[in-house]
Amino acid sequence: MTITVSETDADAERLQYLSDGVRTELLDLGVDDVRPLRAGEAPAGSRGVDLAGVGAFLVTLGTSADAINQAVIAMRNWVGSGRRTPRSVEITVGDKVLRLSDATLAQQDQLVDEFVRAVRAG
Repeated sequence: MTITVSETDADAERLQYLSDGVRTELLDLGVDDVRPLRAGEAPAGSRGVDLAGVGAFLVTLGTSADAINQAVIAMRNWVGSGRRTPRSVEITVGDKVLRLSDATLAQQDQLVDEFVRAVRAG
């Protein structure tokens, strides 16, 4: 799973602060590993996104069927916690991509449910 987080107008220092918090939050969920991706590194199967200037991670999940769901919900909550400054997250698992930003909570819930179902089915 790759996760890319961003916040409108975040400078490098702010983005590092946000990335550190996201990494800690994901590790607290019990995922196996969370590694930062650097500019130029594109995960296998990705669309060659330039990762410079954004918080991007390669997340290694355990064998728990709930691990994907927990990580996705944590990231949805992270997007929602940026009340003053808009945040966004992109989650990629294989060829499935979920982008969350300024959608309503109901819309985000629907997108999350559809994404997790598609990942589990695929």
